[in-house]
Amino acid sequence: MKIGAPGESDPNEQRVALVPETVERLVKAGHEISIGEGAGTTAGFPNSAYTGVGATVGTAGDIAGSVDIFVHVQSPTPSELSAMKKGTIVVGLLNARTDSAGVSALAAAGVTALSMELVPRIARAQRMDVLSSQASIAGYKAALLAANSLGKYLPMMMTAAGTIPPARVLVLGAGVAGLQAIATARRLGAVVEAFDVRAAAGEQVESLGARFIQPPAAEDAEAAGGYAREQTDDEQTAQREFLKEHIAEADAVITTAAIPGRPAPLLMTADMVAVMRPGSVVIDLAAESGGNVAGTVAGEVVNVNGVSINGPINVPSSMPFDASQLYSRNVMALFDLIIDKKEGTLNLDFEDEVIDAICVAHEGEARHGLGA
Repeated sequence: MKIGAPGESDPNEQRVALVPETVERLVKAGHEISIGEGAGTTAGFPNSAYTGVGATVGTAGDIAGSVDIFVHVQSPTPSELSAMKKGTIVVGLLNARTDSAGVSALAAAGVTALSMELVPRIARAQRMDVLSSQASIAGYKAALLAANSLGKYLPMMMTAAGTIPPARVLVLGAGVAGLQAIATARRLGAVVEAFDVRAAAGEQVESLGARFIQPPAAEDAEAAGGYAREQTDDEQTAQREFLKEHIAEADAVITTAAIPGRPAPLLMTADMVAVMRPGSVVIDLAAESGGNVAGTVAGEVVNVNGVSINGPINVPSSMPFDASQLYSRNVMALFDLIIDKKEGTLNLDFEDEVIDAICVAHEGEARHGLGA
């Protein structure tokens, strides 16, 4: 099997789809691996690291036209698509739920497209769960961004000049990113509170040493797949009023609430931002999907009456070495599912719920109503 990974064309993307660790495993299994010239350089993997484990280095166009499986972090470029043979397997974060034109282009190219962000949240697919592996990095980095932006210590400091109290951090959303943000802020010494509409998150929050907060008599809002369901207007109003008091006391607020393929829910309205003290910081990890916070601008830091609202984009890419390692391992787990280990041949079984869920284009047609 010929497998290739080019460099990423997006200047904001520092990750690479395959790392030497994974390439070595694939080469030992008998596959031919091609890596784009300089594809891993920004992630800390020079060409020599790939050739040293048996890969060849080439241009993106040559790779696209010669491989059986083409692996990206983001979607392939139009020129890469035009170079591919019909039936090529394309693997990447294809934004299939929001980029209908992209799915249509994949279908028109006659490739079989596997969109990694659609991996179902079931036990047997955990090793392929890209959203979780990358969200963990985003949550960690969000806590560091908050610490770096605040003009105060996170931990309590006892000095000859007096005692400095610890900073207070509020995390809104206790999914994978939120829990990692909580854990990191706690390790840095902050007093941490966390909110989530899912009651089951409370035990996880408290296990990390943070305080779980919820409005009195709040209804559990966990939906299928472990995500939160959409809240009613009354529920949102009650939550916002409840959160105001806690937001007013926080030095930093980290928001992490996102529903794949849908606009991010608004957790902090303008009047909620207004109760924060000057010098406070908000890190909005949902900036790319509309933001959890009124006033968020994706990719920018906005100052609102002395409150800094940071809307970072593609946060996992800011830690490309580890993010690439994790993404590559997610891809390798997918290969374990779709490549027969004995024969080394492709085995796309659409009766398998994982393959069926992530395949968005096959034999010239878009699937699951995507690309329409």
